[in-house]
Amino acid sequence: MKIYHNPRCSKSRNALQLLEEKGLDVEVVKYLENTPSKAELKALLKKLDMKAEDIVRKGEAAYKEHFKGKTLNDDEWITAFVEYPKLIERPIFIKGEKAVVGRPPENVLTLL
Repeated sequence: MKIYHNPRCSKSRNALQLLEEKGLDVEVVKYLENTPSKAELKALLKKLDMKAEDIVRKGEAAYKEHFKGKTLNDDEWITAFVEYPKLIERPIFIKGEKAVVGRPPENVLTLL
């Protein structure tokens, strides 16, 4: 099990706390420091069963400055995620071949 986590985000902290309260051994990936590769992001999207645009944080400055009003395909978004990891929605919890966005944080419990 793995969680893509931003410790500065309250939703991310709450999701991690829920998992820890269940006594789970979860690998914590601080994705802003340890940005996933393009291959990892493609695999993640498959586990989420989502398109890349579905996990874009559209309130981020990088989105507004570089991408607002543009139509990008999955590969272009994935490239953007590598360059601007803050664009990736958080937290994302992975268990096996499934993943879920932890918004609300209780969503992470759906994979248990």
